[in-house]
Amino acid sequence: MNNLSTDIPATSSRVAFAERPAVGVIIVNWNTFDVLERCLAALAEQQAPIHRTIVIDNASNSPPEELPSKRPADTRYIRLAENLGFAKANNLAMAELQDCRWVALVNPDAFLAPDCLQQLLLAAMQWPQVACFGAVTLMAHDPARLDGIGDAYHASGLCWRLGHGEPVSESELLDRPIFSPCAATALYRRDIYQAVGGLDEDFFCYCEDVDLGFRLWLAGYECRLVPSARALHVGSASSGGQKSDFALYHGHRNLVWTYVKNMPGALFWLLLPAHLLMNLLTTLVYIYRGRGRVLLRAKRDALRGLPRMWRKRREIQAQRKTSLMNIWRLLEKGLGRRRRDIAKRPLP
Repeated sequence: MNNLSTDIPATSSRVAFAERPAVGVIIVNWNTFDVLERCLAALAEQQAPIHRTIVIDNASNSPPEELPSKRPADTRYIRLAENLGFAKANNLAMAELQDCRWVALVNPDAFLAPDCLQQLLLAAMQWPQVACFGAVTLMAHDPARLDGIGDAYHASGLCWRLGHGEPVSESELLDRPIFSPCAATALYRRDIYQAVGGLDEDFFCYCEDVDLGFRLWLAGYECRLVPSARALHVGSASSGGQKSDFALYHGHRNLVWTYVKNMPGALFWLLLPAHLLMNLLTTLVYIYRGRGRVLLRAKRDALRGLPRMWRKRREIQAQRKTSLMNIWRLLEKGLGRRRRDIAKRPLP
């Protein structure tokens, strides 16, 4: 098994924290024991001390009798009786980390560089008003290319991973606000995570990290990229890939719910025609590709869930602390914009 330290060198030496904030790690596992071993080995080499690691298993098939021996010192394995989804599993594990100020969500197919958590914690000390931080993820099979530098959210309600597949250019990786970090490698302040409701369990999986980022911005907090924090990421190791019916269904259903819940005030009505058009066009595209049945089922179920999402919207919007202008500045307005243009554009 390759050691991560030979794949991504640490960008700085060990730093002694004056006050070491207790940090926990959550790994949601579902039939990914083949990559979990490497994930845990990378966590065992972290320069920042990990207070506790929880591997919460969504009823995987044929789990091993015990976890790999190379893992963080205090690692707890929790096996659920059924697959409750990525969102609920994370929320359950978060409840077990009440003595941690910061909690990192790490996918089992994400392999952190030795100083990744340290860099995220240093950023947390530098930016006390920021509620969550994202690492730069590199493609595990091709580390010279980006897996992502955070998530973008378009005014129409479409979202995507910034920089995915593009060559790494160090000069363009800026320490900057992002709409939301990808939850494959993200650090959250636990009390704020809990205060805004955590990941939405109705989502099950996909877009739940974008939805959480949206709610954090609405509540007056920020999300930020930490360019010095690095990890390798395989991507969709448990869900059959981004192009699977599973991913397609949950992603396109949850796009609707994210918009309905979070788009604030006048922006909701102003951008609603664009949101409806985006949903129509994407559905037509997938019908043309022979996958219309999955998309139509996703949109049908999205509509069925609208009364529940509207109730959530009322609560979210009643607690909004940021301005419409701040949200407007966060939104992507065009399509096909390259990462370098996005990375250099200032955000609030």
